[in-house]
Amino acid sequence: MYHFFVAPEELGSPEEGGTILITGSDVNHIANVLRMRPGERLTVNGGEEYTYLCEIAGIKHEAVECRVLSRERSENELPVRITLYQGLPKSDKLEWIIQKAVELGADRVVPVVTERTVVKLDRKKAESRRSRWQAIAESAAKQCGRNRIPEVSMPLSLKEALKEAEGDDLKLIPYECASGTARTRELVAGLRAGMRLAVMIGPEGGFALKEVETAKAAGFEPVSLGKRILRTETAGLAALSYVMLSCEE
Repeated sequence: MYHFFVAPEELGSPEEGGTILITGSDVNHIANVLRMRPGERLTVNGGEEYTYLCEIAGIKHEAVECRVLSRERSENELPVRITLYQGLPKSDKLEWIIQKAVELGADRVVPVVTERTVVKLDRKKAESRRSRWQAIAESAAKQCGRNRIPEVSMPLSLKEALKEAEGDDLKLIPYECASGTARTRELVAGLRAGMRLAVMIGPEGGFALKEVETAKAAGFEPVSLGKRILRTETAGLAALSYVMLSCEE
């Protein structure tokens, strides 16, 4: 069943028998791409804990009117909020990382420019890329039935990213020189519902040693993800997968 998001103010009357309006680009997608018609069913979420089973009541140029059939509490979000700080990779790797990070439960993805980052984006290009990245996050959230759409940030410098993560409860930086996975398991086991986790991943060339030391000074703990050196597009997803399986019941 197709899943859509609306802004909280567009939920209208979400009680059974009430109405929810879907607006924006999803109107064209529903009417002309999916070719859905009145009477067909879909699910809607407004970024909160409930998912609404709806029936299309009418399709107009500016909105799809949906009649609420039922409401169910959705438990599709992780009990911890994860921000993936991803070293900006080459090519379209970040698009793939964003898609998979959303599927694995990341609450936010922040591209980070480090010493060994090859990609150079000016402000205009970064804004254009971010628009596409956010669309990928939304599409992935729809596909996997998330309650909310994770945010993709504008690229930050490492210094800015470390500053932004100051308030997080646990901060991990997977690093090939960290010894053993016992400490990784111990730290993840300490996560509790409502806590905030930051995971910092380097670009293709990894972090420079001084960057790791700077991250450690900012409260990030170097951890191991195993004996093999993982690519940048693998490391963050390996970390997210482990956290997801450890935190969900």
